[in-house]
This record gives sequence, structure tokens and C-alpha cells, in this order.
Amino acid sequence: MTTFFDILFLIAVVIMWFMIGYQFILTVAGQILYRKARREKAEIHDHPPAYERVTILVPAHNEAVVITRTVESLLALDYPEELLDILVIDDASTDNTPAILDELAAKHKQVKVLHRVPPEGGRGKSAALNAAYKLTDSEFIAVYDADNQPEPDALRLLVAQLLRHPKLGAALGMFRTGNRNRNLLTRCINIEGLSFQWILQAGRWQLLKVATLPGTNFIIRRSVLDQLGGWDEEALTEDSELSIRIYQAGYQIAFVPNSITWEQEPENLRVWLKQRTRWVRGNNYVIGKLLHTILASRNRVLAFEMLYTLSLYYMFLIAIMASDLIFILGLCGIKLVSIYGPFTEVWILALVLYMLEIMLSLTYNREDTPSNILLSLFMYFTYSQAWLVVVFRAFWADYIKREKRVWDKTVRFETKMERKEPAVK
Repeated sequence: MTTFFDILFLIAVVIMWFMIGYQFILTVAGQILYRKARREKAEIHDHPPAYERVTILVPAHNEAVVITRTVESLLALDYPEELLDILVIDDASTDNTPAILDELAAKHKQVKVLHRVPPEGGRGKSAALNAAYKLTDSEFIAVYDADNQPEPDALRLLVAQLLRHPKLGAALGMFRTGNRNRNLLTRCINIEGLSFQWILQAGRWQLLKVATLPGTNFIIRRSVLDQLGGWDEEALTEDSELSIRIYQAGYQIAFVPNSITWEQEPENLRVWLKQRTRWVRGNNYVIGKLLHTILASRNRVLAFEMLYTLSLYYMFLIAIMASDLIFILGLCGIKLVSIYGPFTEVWILALVLYMLEIMLSLTYNREDTPSNILLSLFMYFTYSQAWLVVVFRAFWADYIKREKRVWDKTVRFETKMERKEPAVK
């Protein structure tokens, strides 16, 4: 007789295998995009478009540790100087950020500073971006976080996409972990970031023409921002919320893997936990705000992908818990369910596919070293399990305690950014 646990167990297994199977398809699609992107980069290099004016917005709240290197990297971008403005938003900083920015603006005519003080200032990234973009007259608005060091051609490749494809509302590039060799945690974050971008971002763009804005290294048309009313100032993950509204307005967002920026990632678990919890809580807000409009969408493919993206954290939670249960039952011979099947073999096959997806993602950036492959396997039993704590923590804060959502910036560290790719083997 089928029990409640049998049904629950089967649902969990189905979700786990749906995620693994779907992401394997996306991984293959990402391989196709990788090859196309290399050809497209060569075409843009050989036949560059007539570039237009761009304003780069850089929100900065207490960023004295990193802001100088970021501004210097933006000034070094391979883009016509007369067509590039850099507007840094000092968002109610209480450290030395305002003085550093004023000094940089005095040295470089391209750099301008917007100082915001309470009560308007200090209300989060979205509020800072809204205040800044309304002061510009550029049709193209780019956003970089205050810890970023983009490659010289990063902006040029993004702008070229919007100029070549009028249906695009925005375009995003890749982010890389500049402090990836700092410790074990940053190495795990590096593998996680590469896998996410080459599987979900690259695969979805190639297969479905869907991509999601990150918080940095992206460009958007000013006309689209005006149409949508700018960024949602209540959203903790303003990028994902804006992405959905862009698609609902009839535009597309392109993923441009050859546009690369290097950023600093959390170097200890406390900072990582706070950042990731903010991500999940931001996702919870987007679900509550936009779920009804997604369900009403006539574009079923787009609606499915949006629903899948928004539910990814919780589907991942179920998949990991199901995988853990299968693994433990297989080892201990405990019969919690009455269903018979090769559950240990199912778990092993799922692990093999997981490893294949990650290994392929690492090859694109020449990160498929033996140590990273072993670390990827280790991450399944450690780093992936830590996400269970993150999702439960966010769920408890939003749906049990009903805590107010407050913007909490990621702590920066004094660390050297390693911007070079590993040497070709």
C-alpha cells in the first residue's frame, strides 16, 4: 500500500531528476553558445558599430577599500572617451568613500560624483540607481558594482549587442571571481558562479532567448527604464525583479559571455550567509509581487522559465534533501518508504551528471584543473548542503517571523584581484 512518505519521496525524486535533466540540456545549449560567442566577438572586432554615448552608474556605500581600483578599471575601458561618462553614487557613506571619489573626480573629467545623504541616501542600491540615472541623458545605461574590475572590452561588447539587435532591452556579461584563490570558500564560489552562468544563463539564452540580469556588468536602454519606471526600491534583488518586467514589456535580455568583469566575493561564511540569504529573500519578494502576472502570461514558454527561475531555490532545496535521503537510505538499508527500486544507483547516476555539467562549465574558462574537479565533488557534500541553511533561514525570516526586508551590502576585503585566466594546459 502506497503511503504518504512514498508519495512525498517520489515527488522529490521527480523534481531532482527534472532539475538534473533540464540543466543537462541547458549545459549542451551553453556549449553551442560558447562557440557562437567566439565568432561574434571576432565579427564585432573586425566590424565595430558606430558607438553611442554610455553612462556607467556605480552605487557605492562605504566602499573605500575597493572604489579606487574600480574607477581606474572603468577609466581603462576600451571605449571612446568622449562617449563615456562615469557617475559614482556615494550613497550616504560614513567612511572615506566621499573624499576618495571627490579626489578621483578632480583628476578625471569623465568621473562625476553624486553625494546622497539621509533620509534620501542610504536606502539601498535601487534607490541610488534611480536617483542617478534620472540625472543623465544617455540612451545606454551601464551598471557596475563598486568592487568590479571589468576587462577593457567588456562594455564595448555589451553596447554592440544593443546596437546590433534592436529587440534587446538589455545585455549582460559574465562576472568572474577575482579573489578565487583566497581560500576554500572563494574557490567554491568561483565554481558555483561559472556553473550558474554557463548552464543557466548561457543555456537559457541559447535555447529560449531568456537571461536574467546580474547586479553588475550589464547595460540597459534608458527608454526601457523610463517605460518601466526604473528600479523597484523595495526589491532586495533588484536585478531579477527588473529582468521579469523587461520580458513582460516585450523585450529580451542577451547573455554576452565574452564581456567579463572581475569582482570580489565573500571570504568568510558569515558574509556569504548574509549575502545569500538576501538573495533568497529578494527572490521571495519577487514571487509575491509578480507571480500573478507570470501565471497570466500568454507566452507559456517564457512563463515556465520565469516560474522555474523563481522557484529554483526551493526546487534545489527539495532536490538536495531528496538526494541526501536516497544516499542515507542506500547506505543504511532503512526502509522509510515501501517502494522498491535501485535508489542507490539513481543517486550515483545523478551525482555523475552533476559532475559532468560542472566539468563542462569549467572548461570554457580553462578552470577544469584536477583540483577544481575534486573540489566540485567535495562541494556536493559540503557547499551545496550549506544552501539548505540559507533557504530555510530566508523562509523563516519572510514567512514565519515576517521580518522587514532591509538592504544589507556585502562586506569588502583588502585582497588582491587575480584577473587573469589560468594558463592553457
